[in-house]
Amino acid sequence: MSSTDVTIVVVDPAELKPADVKKLPVRDGDDAWKISDLRQIVEVLNSDVERLVTELGVTEHELDDLLHTSEGAGDDQADAGSTALEREQEMSIVNNTRDMLEQSVDALRRIKVGTYGACQSCGQGIGRARLMAFPRANLCVTCKQREERR
Repeated sequence: MSSTDVTIVVVDPAELKPADVKKLPVRDGDDAWKISDLRQIVEVLNSDVERLVTELGVTEHELDDLLHTSEGAGDDQADAGSTALEREQEMSIVNNTRDMLEQSVDALRRIKVGTYGACQSCGQGIGRARLMAFPRANLCVTCKQREERR
């Protein structure tokens, strides 16, 4: 899978309307969403997508180079082990970057369809403060804690 396998979604913050924030769920005790808050989140997510696509291209290229580097007959066990560790680390970086990209794109997609801010487990509001701090969040704190205990 390469970065081209992810369908990129970009939302223009200027195109967001007050009606877009009215349909977003609000966690009990939170104030209603403001258009400025949602626009700020969209700008952060768009920036993240752009940065992550670039990072993914670079790390995939580096991983490809590592995978196609032939181990010479003169390599000792330490060299072979070091090369294997380097490949595993690069694969982990690629996978983590791809996951973050997919989460950012999914958040933008949820903004477009009006489901952003709803917990994907219980359906309740995630909370504006949590989303301002971590715009890719798709679970409320309670559901996230429950998931981490499993």
